[in-house]
Amino acid sequence: MPDNSLGKIFRITVFGESHGRVVGVVVDGVPAGLKLSEQIIQAELDKRRPGFSDISTTRLEEDKVQIYSGVLNGFTTGAPICMMIENKNVRSEDYEEFILKPRPGHADLTAYIKYSGFNDYRGGGQFSGRITASFVMAGAVAKQLLATKRIQVLAYTYQIAGETARIPGQLEEIKINRDKNPVYSPDGEAAEKMIKKILDAKSEGDSVGGVVQCMIIGLPPGVGEPVFSSIESVISKAVFSIPGVKGIEFGSGFKAALMKGSEHNDWFKYDESGRIITETNNSGGVLGGLTTGMPVIFNVAFKPTSSITKEQKTVNLESKTQTTIKIKGRHDPCIVPRAVPVVEAITAVVIADLLMQAGYFGQTVYSDKKDLKYQRNMIQEFTLRILELFKRRLDAAEVLAKIKAERHTELRDIERENTLISEAVAYAKRIGLPEEYAASLVRELIKLTVKFEEETVKKSLEPSGG
Repeated sequence: MPDNSLGKIFRITVFGESHGRVVGVVVDGVPAGLKLSEQIIQAELDKRRPGFSDISTTRLEEDKVQIYSGVLNGFTTGAPICMMIENKNVRSEDYEEFILKPRPGHADLTAYIKYSGFNDYRGGGQFSGRITASFVMAGAVAKQLLATKRIQVLAYTYQIAGETARIPGQLEEIKINRDKNPVYSPDGEAAEKMIKKILDAKSEGDSVGGVVQCMIIGLPPGVGEPVFSSIESVISKAVFSIPGVKGIEFGSGFKAALMKGSEHNDWFKYDESGRIITETNNSGGVLGGLTTGMPVIFNVAFKPTSSITKEQKTVNLESKTQTTIKIKGRHDPCIVPRAVPVVEAITAVVIADLLMQAGYFGQTVYSDKKDLKYQRNMIQEFTLRILELFKRRLDAAEVLAKIKAERHTELRDIERENTLISEAVAYAKRIGLPEEYAASLVRELIKLTVKFEEETVKKSLEPSGG
């Protein structure tokens, strides 16, 4: 059966072909109230647009996105979001030869067999890298949603044709340096060498491959759904949907096979805020398919572009004879730079879905809408939610108080209360809440809870009427 959808709650469905009228995506499950506009989507699409340097295809598409549903007055409505871009700069006649003479390295032959020759051969149809524009549109929505939780997804070129980048230690430095060159590498010196390798291959009518590295910053521990929807499993499935991907590794990856356990194990420690971190990150931020709270880091290997101008051997499906082929058309001599925003986007989609499965998002996201009535309504709703959570806290406290009464133990545990306050302060620091507010709030919660427990025990000791 066809499978053009990805995700369980934050769910995307892609459609279109390389030379069809449009390429698009429907994104379902997006909470209402998320700030979103065509400008936000366009900024992400522009990162994968070709035609701006000698290292990419000369097929220049405007890729102007249009949102057809799910957004009103700059905010999501909770309805499915439909987005499309038009295919305008197409030269389908360049591909007519490939109907009966499949291109090596492409899906021409396999698609011809699967669909009995009815597949769209123009530009590779649905198997073209063009379809990844829909990934980027969906990823733009996901990244906007993740930003409300201060979660970032950042990808960059790590290696091209054997030239490897040195990755700076600071996230902001990676971002700034990455956007300074057309290969999206955070190492300017390595970027120059990568560009030369690409241009050399292009001049020879050939192509090169490389590696995109991606990191996810700010994920809480425990994200992932065992067994078959571990974070590595779902990221890998999504990433392998990108045309040209041939491998993926997390953390130390295949190098782990050469290491000893004492070398590979990441030792635990507490940071200054009391959060558990690891001294190293050979696991890539994942243990047991669940996030550790450390950055999730993985590498994605891309093969050399299959479309090259060198003469290649193939077969003629009609005459059933050996023949040769020389590919015309406009193609990237290296797809890695344009794959960077695609890896970033599809990763964001997967993470948004996993977080929604884990309950990190509700049906509404509270954006920075500058409206007095709107903000008052939000404060009212937040207050009611806090009361609901406080009621649940008291329910748990009632059970605890009865257990303690039966066991004749003290209601108050000062050491436990102090630990709770310390943990709250550390958490407040992580989410940007003033520490003194957190401490005061937790002390007051403890005070009210203890009072409620005392009243519960008192009632339980009163003789029942009858």
